[in-house]
Amino acid sequence: MASINKLSIRGVRAFSPDDEEQVIEFYYPCTVIIGANGCGKTTIIEALKYAVTGSLPPGAGKGQAFVHDPKAVGQSVVKACIRLRFTNRAGTPMVVTRSMELTQKKTTLSFKALDGVLRTTDTNTGERISMSHKCAELDKQIPTLMGVSKPVLENVVFCHQEDSSWPLMEGAILKKKFDDIFDSTRYAKALDEMRSIGKEYTGIAKDLKAELSGLASHKHAANGFRNELEQLNRDVEEIEEDIAHCRGEMK
Repeated sequence: MASINKLSIRGVRAFSPDDEEQVIEFYYPCTVIIGANGCGKTTIIEALKYAVTGSLPPGAGKGQAFVHDPKAVGQSVVKACIRLRFTNRAGTPMVVTRSMELTQKKTTLSFKALDGVLRTTDTNTGERISMSHKCAELDKQIPTLMGVSKPVLENVVFCHQEDSSWPLMEGAILKKKFDDIFDSTRYAKALDEMRSIGKEYTGIAKDLKAELSGLASHKHAANGFRNELEQLNRDVEEIEEDIAHCRGEMK
């Protein structure tokens, strides 16, 4: 079973990019996070969600409000980093690192998600293996490694407090949420594919039955011809015997 073990944050929200990484360790079976308002409890959940799914929290714009404000530290560029140590569903320890960059331009802020790194250890040699991935690749790979779908991670496990009321949303949105969580769209496509294949094989079976019926009639006719041929051969033998007998009498 997959589990999260340790999270380190730097340069995200109120976590300063100039300080050392703030490390949060998670314990089995439950870890309770307690703190005053504004101390960063929600940021921890946002960082966990971003680490495993690559999804930005609500209200973060296009990432500009997720990374520490460059004006607050008097810099034009702020680099942020989220590092998560987890155990995948196969029981192998892994570390995923996601880096971001926020640049203060003249009138706007520019957010950029940098390539992530996935690190693990070779179980045979004990050698550390680091693999660099594009963000889109990590967004798909991490949920697969954890054995949990991305919709479940986003809407259930690491659901943001501002999105926690989604079960009370209107029908169409609620249906889409449940479709994503239970992967019913994929299930429906699989059923349609099975019906299509079943229809195709039904047609093939119908054609084969018609061919079999034709072959059965040919077999019946062949048996008749065979019986007729055997009768004719017997008649020929009798006639030849009669001919031989007559020749014997003529001598």
